[in-house]
Amino acid sequence: MIDSTRIQALIQAVEQANSAEGLVESVRALVATNSEEVIPTLITVLGYNNPEAAVIAVEGLIGMGEAAVMPLLNQLDEYNYGARAYSIRALATIADPRALDVLVTAAASDFAPSVRRAAAKGLGNLQWHQLSPEQGQEAQDLALKTLLDVSQDAEWANRYAAIVGLEALAANATGMIERIRNRFKQMLSSEADLAVRSRVLMAQQKNGC
Repeated sequence: MIDSTRIQALIQAVEQANSAEGLVESVRALVATNSEEVIPTLITVLGYNNPEAAVIAVEGLIGMGEAAVMPLLNQLDEYNYGARAYSIRALATIADPRALDVLVTAAASDFAPSVRRAAAKGLGNLQWHQLSPEQGQEAQDLALKTLLDVSQDAEWANRYAAIVGLEALAANATGMIERIRNRFKQMLSSEADLAVRSRVLMAQQKNGC
């Protein structure tokens, strides 16, 4: 167990790093503490112009699990595309249903394509068992509606991401498979993009959708 004084020194090292390589090493050391005390600093790193450090910070936040969810939601940066994309990726992977509204909004309407795709993929994997049956059904219906809408998006990569989300939703949610199966059949009859068609076929073969 690393004491708070040491953790504060590591946080200061991140804040005062004077090179890209130094920042990466400082963030890696911070993640290694596995302390919830470093979560705000890791979230701040997501907004730095250092993709390698940001990826390490994302992995650290994912490792923190539920403890990182509310800080991520509260510190979500509406103006920094890169930071928002990394935050959505972390939230989608942690899969806590408290992130549902943020993921729905991001999947449906975020201006950044990578954010939309990360959110769409994450919507199918939320841990529905953490909700009451009534809350769970309402949340699953909202996720399904969002993914069905995204599956009709003009951009092929967004449709592809929606298929990934729908496949996961069919496996993890209750009473969704018939509607998802019907949507996949519709897509096969009308989809022109080969990659999207192939992903639908993969989902059908893997999960009987």
